[in-house]
Amino acid sequence: MARRTPSPLSVALDRGAREPLPRQLADSVRSAVQRGALTAGERLPSTRALADDLGVARGVVADAFDQLIAEGWLTGLRGSGTFVADGVEGIVSTRSGGGDVPPDRASAAQRDVIRLDTGTPWIDERLRSGWSRAWRRVAAARMPAGYPDPRGVPELRAAIADHVSRHRGLACSGDNIVVTAGTAHGLALALEALPAGAVAVEDPGYRAAVATVELSGRTVVDVPVDDSGIDVELLSATPDDVRAVYVTPAHQHPLGVAMSAGRRVGLIGEARRRGLMILEDDYDSEFRYDVAPLPALAQLDPDRVIYLGTASKTLGPGLRVGWLVAPALFADEVAARRDGRHDTPPWPAQRAMLSMLDEGYLTRLVRAARRQYAIRSHAVIAALEPFGEVSGGAAGMYLTLSLEPSLAERVARRALDDGVEVPLLADYCRTSVRGGLVIGYGGVSDDEFEQVLRVLVRALRLEVG
Repeated sequence: MARRTPSPLSVALDRGAREPLPRQLADSVRSAVQRGALTAGERLPSTRALADDLGVARGVVADAFDQLIAEGWLTGLRGSGTFVADGVEGIVSTRSGGGDVPPDRASAAQRDVIRLDTGTPWIDERLRSGWSRAWRRVAAARMPAGYPDPRGVPELRAAIADHVSRHRGLACSGDNIVVTAGTAHGLALALEALPAGAVAVEDPGYRAAVATVELSGRTVVDVPVDDSGIDVELLSATPDDVRAVYVTPAHQHPLGVAMSAGRRVGLIGEARRRGLMILEDDYDSEFRYDVAPLPALAQLDPDRVIYLGTASKTLGPGLRVGWLVAPALFADEVAARRDGRHDTPPWPAQRAMLSMLDEGYLTRLVRAARRQYAIRSHAVIAALEPFGEVSGGAAGMYLTLSLEPSLAERVARRALDDGVEVPLLADYCRTSVRGGLVIGYGGVSDDEFEQVLRVLVRALRLEVG
């Protein structure tokens, strides 16, 4: 590799932006390589020198370089420095409009709209080193020569089985685990292996689950939800061709209620009576503030419940790692179907997930986020409870404020005018009619969170009077 004299690296970091400084720096360097401003073999400044130039901690630069080395944009030579890798420079965007931001999103980005969603987690930046260590281990590991195991990396499946057993009380082994690319992927895999027929879903409910059922070619049957979870009596009146029921019992999405013990027992009884499989989406059970996480529904009948878990709400949706827990024969069927089309999550992501489980990074991340969510939940309730009923305050990274539908729409429009985009509860409904706002507070900074509360309170005061 050719060696060149170190050259200055022009980078502008925004300490007020949502993106962490290491990510901003990595994005800037990656962009410079892509447009050819940095070329193959070019030596970058040392971490110490660049940190001094930028006025940041040396660890910020080290984390950014580690990320880019793990991604393959840079290469590090011990004792020699960090260089642009061969064959990566000059890869320019082919998007229409010629810019880095697609035209249909550019105006929104320029307006600095804060989007409240229910799926982006808060990450404690003080723990970021655990993420970096995991990817360094991936870079040092030997990639398998052939296609990965269709069930997932065996060591990861064993670690997930241990994690689910300890934290969710669901006794299982690696034979019961199939590693997925998240909840929706796991749901699609389960639907593919189930007998033909309709699927009952909660209404209001998780929109991606509804879309997944419809894309599988199955009919969606809506079942109302109340303060105790899915209405089992109404489920019993659904058509005979229903073969499965999808539920979010620990923290119903989007109302945030927990399924009562009576409903859990009733749901298991109804499933046994009709021969239904229960699809349990346990998407954020780790984030319970008042008591220990509620037991998984699958505890009551592991042969009747297919359990879906995900790292999206803890490590972030971009990692695309989740898990399906099912009876061994069902897991075998899912794996056999995947094997035929080489459908497995990327091996590096699985290895990184294994490292984060083994060294306790995931546990520390959840513990820190749980404390943060509890603080933010209490703040949202205190600010918004005067305007309507707030539900979901005992767990998770979002709350739902019930409002009359037209009032909710007016408040959302005012909030958007002030730079905050908040989802409407009505958007989660199919046959039911409910009004309100679904207020996600995971993926925002402390400053943005305070701004969100000010904007929502102002919009509510103007509309409610």
